[in-house]
Parts: sequence; structure tokens; C-alpha cells
Amino acid sequence: MQETELKLELLQSGARSLLKKNPFGSPPIILQQTSIYFDTPGWDLSKRGLSLRIRQSGNERIQTVKAGDGVAAGSFTREEWERPVAGDTPILDDPQIRDLLADAGPKLAALFEVHVKRHRWNVSDQDATIEVALDLGKVVAADREAPLCEIEFEKKAGSPKALFALARKVDLITPTHVGVLSKAERGYHLLGTAPGAVKAASTPLTSEMSAATAFAHIAAACLKQFRLNETVLGWSRDAEALHQARVSLRRLRSLCSICKSLFHDSRFDHLREELKWLASEFGDARNIDVMIDRPSSEALSSRLHNARDDAYAAVETSLSSVRARSLMIDATEWISIRDWRTDQSSDTLHGQSARDFASGVFDKFWKKVVKGGNNLIDADDETRHKLRIAAKKLRYAAEFFEPLYKSKAEAKRHRRFIEAMEDLQDQLGSLNDLATAPDMLAALWLSDVASAKDLYSAEDKSKLLKDAAEAHDALVNTRRFWR
Repeated sequence: MQETELKLELLQSGARSLLKKNPFGSPPIILQQTSIYFDTPGWDLSKRGLSLRIRQSGNERIQTVKAGDGVAAGSFTREEWERPVAGDTPILDDPQIRDLLADAGPKLAALFEVHVKRHRWNVSDQDATIEVALDLGKVVAADREAPLCEIEFEKKAGSPKALFALARKVDLITPTHVGVLSKAERGYHLLGTAPGAVKAASTPLTSEMSAATAFAHIAAACLKQFRLNETVLGWSRDAEALHQARVSLRRLRSLCSICKSLFHDSRFDHLREELKWLASEFGDARNIDVMIDRPSSEALSSRLHNARDDAYAAVETSLSSVRARSLMIDATEWISIRDWRTDQSSDTLHGQSARDFASGVFDKFWKKVVKGGNNLIDADDETRHKLRIAAKKLRYAAEFFEPLYKSKAEAKRHRRFIEAMEDLQDQLGSLNDLATAPDMLAALWLSDVASAKDLYSAEDKSKLLKDAAEAHDALVNTRRFWR
């Protein structure tokens, strides 16, 4: 069967507040649950987007196999297969399960366990029936463990919009954040190295997908990347995690810009503006991180470190705000429910193949990049900034839709194209850092500090302009992978 659920993370103190106020209309059923997760030593199931567990609740044991692509943020729609079992050994006598797990069966072993105290409610909301489960407990893997506190809303009947309405109700009682990790993923994380900054990964796409479906998959992956890096920032002022969180928002905003022809929905413009706001909240911290290792004077270095502390504190305040939390819930709902695809005026575009749509996008931004790089050395900062934005959108688009170009020749041309794009972007990014450094220092009241001007010398700019012009020429002479 198919499971549709929304997951939120909250603090233990928030869970206690929720239990005290209990907005679900009836006392909860309380269950002690232990789940054992199985995989091969090489994690073959995880690599294929599968999980296998046996969950004991009272005297009952249920074996569950779940399949998903691993890119969703907060809202999961997954295929699952359940059956009762007598013990803690997986039973694979169902041909469908046996085929799904392929040759993994003989090599399966218990990898980690999840122990929770579950508070469960069944909630009716107009035409919808929702199972609510508040889980407090821990994930245990070998000699390591991590706390777990999350609430899940699973749709049993009716519209999935009811999940998000209930999530907003809970967020009014206690702060929550959209959850992006399944319990299985938490266990695998615990078995691996300590989590750090998360870079964007390729999103699974197929040639059969429509442009709208491809958009939804890529957008969900962007949200997941953001939330994973936001989680890292929750316990560490990690410069790379902050950078990748900002990158994920910029990628999502670029995706929305690239795909804007698909939407005639009032919420689209609102979400774009909110994403722009949230991305801007990272600006000062990121700009200081870029400059912080450059100063030649102790005075400027000290002032920059103090300014960095203030900037990171401001980021933390923004991320914990009602506005940011609401944005994540709104964006997750909009992307996962996808009712923007019912707009009749966009039926043709919605049905267009993702590859045809992508080729049109590439042609559009390629022309802008080629034209915008003419006479790059003598252009003003604003013209180069526009070129940088167009180049960024072209590169993001090339990364987003890369899985659609899989022939050997296309993959080779794509790799060379990305390398040329990265070189141009590096030069344009450094030029932008130089152009914005004076205003940044002025905003921090650091312009008159000794060695401040060393951060943006004319000599550096001259060399970067020459390198950028050469990088642009190299890109123009690189064969396009989509034609």
C-alpha cells in the first residue's frame, strides 16, 4: 500500500507542552515500541532507497519494507509492504518482497534499533482521517545513540491538505521544524561519521517524467538539503553548513525562476518572496566568512570575528522565527501536493517532457551568458553581476536536469560543460566579492580600520577580469551537451 505522511521535529520540552495541551480531541493511546532495522554489511537496501524493519509493539511484531527515493522533505509518499512475524528474523517468502530485495536476503543482519514511547491519536477533520504519532525515544547503533523526538501525521483518508493544517496547529503550541530524515536514515547517520555540511546531490529523474513532476522532485531535494544544513547549524556555527544552506535556498529560488512558466498560482510569487527573504538573512554571515581569513591586521581580524558572532546569532534568530518555520511548512505543502498542476492554462507545459523543457531552458540562459560576457573586461560591475546571475541559473539548470542526459557522449559533454561553468562562476564570484566588500565593510563600520582596503585591491581586480574573460571564452567554445 502507499503511505502519505508529514513529519515534524520538536524539542522534548515542546513534546511535553503538546501533551499537556493535547489539541487532538481525545486522550492518546500510549505504546512502547522497539524497531530493529536490517540491511547488508554494504547497506545494499539503503543504496536502493529501501528499508526493512521489524517493529514490536506489545506482543505484536510487524515486518515492514518501505521504498522511497530519499529526496523528500517533510512530506513522504512511499510504497510499503507489511506483514506480521513471530520473531526478530525477517521473513522473505513473499515473491514480491523477495524480488524487491533482490539478492540481499541471505546477507541481512540487524544494524540498529529505535526505541520510542509513542503517543497515538486518530483525528477526524471534515473529510480527512489522520493518525497522529508523537514519538519520544532514541536511536541506538552499536555503542552510539541519539535522542529522537518527532511527530508524524499519516493520512488515512481524505485530502493531504489536512496534514498541513494540523501541522500548523501544532506549531502554534510549540515550535516545530519540517522533518527530513526517516527513522531508518537516522540510524544510518548514526553508524556513519558525524554529520556535517551537506552539498547538493543529483536528483533521480527519468525520461518519462513531465516537466512539472521533475520540478517537484528537484524542489523537494532542495528543501531537504536546506533542512539538513539548518540542523547542523543548530549545534555548530559551521561556515560550510551555512554556505550550503544558503546555496540550497538559492538553488530553489533559481529552480522557481527557471520553471516559472509552469505556474499560474498566487502562492508561487509569495513563496519566491519568502525564499528571497530567508536567503538574504544568511548574507552578512556568509560575506564575513569569505573575508575573515584575508585581513593583514590584527585589529581588522578581531573586528571581523566579533561581527561574525553577531551575524550568526542573527541567522539563528531568523531560523527559529515563526516566519521561517511557516515558510518551510508552506513550501513543503505546495511542492508535495502539487495542486498547481491542475491549472488548465498550463496543461501543455505540465505535460511537456522534462527533457524538452530543459533544452528550452538551456537555450534561453545560454544566449544570456554568451551575450552578457561580451567585452567583459570593460563592463561595469552591474553588467558583470547580471552575467553572474545568468551563469548561475544556467549551471544550476545543468545540474538539476543532468540525469536526463545519460548517453556516453552526453555525459562527457555535460562534464566538460560543468567544468567550464565552474571556472567562469569562480571568477565572477570573486569579482562580486571585491565589488561588494566596500559596502559590506561600511555596513560593519570597518572601512577605516587598518588594512581594510587590502580586501579589495585594484591589482586583484585586474587579474580577475582577465581570468574571467578567458573563462568566458573557454565556455563559449565548449560544446553544448543538450544539442
